[in-house]
Amino acid sequence: MSEQQPRVAVIGTGGTISSVGRDGLDIVRYVDVGKIYEVDELLNTFPETLDQADVVPVRLRAMPSTAIGPAEWLEIAAKIHELANNDPDLAGVVVTHGTATLEETAYFLNLTLKVNIPVVLVGAQRPATGLSTDAGMNLVNAIRTAKDPASRGRGVLALLNDEIHFARDVTKTSTLRLQTFKSRDFGLLGHADFDKIAYYRMPERRRAPDTEFDVRGATALPRVDISLTYAGSDGTVIDALVAAGTKGIVVTAMAPGYTTPAEHEALCRAADAGVAIVQSTRAGSGRVGDVPSKRAPGAVLADNLTPQKARVLLMLGLTVTRDSAELQRMFDEY
Repeated sequence: MSEQQPRVAVIGTGGTISSVGRDGLDIVRYVDVGKIYEVDELLNTFPETLDQADVVPVRLRAMPSTAIGPAEWLEIAAKIHELANNDPDLAGVVVTHGTATLEETAYFLNLTLKVNIPVVLVGAQRPATGLSTDAGMNLVNAIRTAKDPASRGRGVLALLNDEIHFARDVTKTSTLRLQTFKSRDFGLLGHADFDKIAYYRMPERRRAPDTEFDVRGATALPRVDISLTYAGSDGTVIDALVAAGTKGIVVTAMAPGYTTPAEHEALCRAADAGVAIVQSTRAGSGRVGDVPSKRAPGAVLADNLTPQKARVLLMLGLTVTRDSAELQRMFDEY
């Protein structure tokens, strides 16, 4: 009798990994076709995936990740909690996802999930029907990673191009290259090699399930927006966001965290109006410099988080507190 395989749920949300092109050479304009496999159809397209575990396909969405936002984050988190609560023997969860916003969904889940099993997000740079697509191998390796006991305790993971990344650190760095996902400052956690899942480090920052954020039952998150600093930016965007009712603004400042004088004045006005301010940088790497004269009163430093990740953390932070010192503690810990 053959040994029973660990059970892994694969939740489908769509994205390039599930997309269908016109032919094998259609690796970019497939989005115009508008056809996306449901997750069970995707798994059947690559039958090797079904050999890696006792795979349970879970249809959730079949959409491009450009359409995924806070409402879908809450939906994905709720589904993962439901699956884990209903199946105590579940070894892990894989979420198929488009690469455009994969890092944001991964970080949100890393901050909010209350499950002890591994959760792995997986995407692809080329559609499932593309010549030399990375969809099948990425999906195989994501399932292998999710079922591996060594994946426990590392927070939410992202698997692409044989590389295993920590949700907090990973970001998409290239539009078309297969090796687009990088963890710039600290590197990847390990590799999904042909013979084993090989890890080399543990994340240091707080991660699921041991976080203070609990969105179970939530239907919405506070509005937080991102502004970009550029030569000559005059604060018009900041004022417009305040007028639109934003609860928080993440500033994508010039490295190491400076804005223009006019934008600084607008940020001070926003802070006086009760808007939470977080200063990140447009550099893509490195911590924000702590120079009090260069930030609005009460502004929080984003550490080395990208602006899109800082937005996720601020949204969740505002579900707990509006105190700037407490928000800063969260950015220092997460």
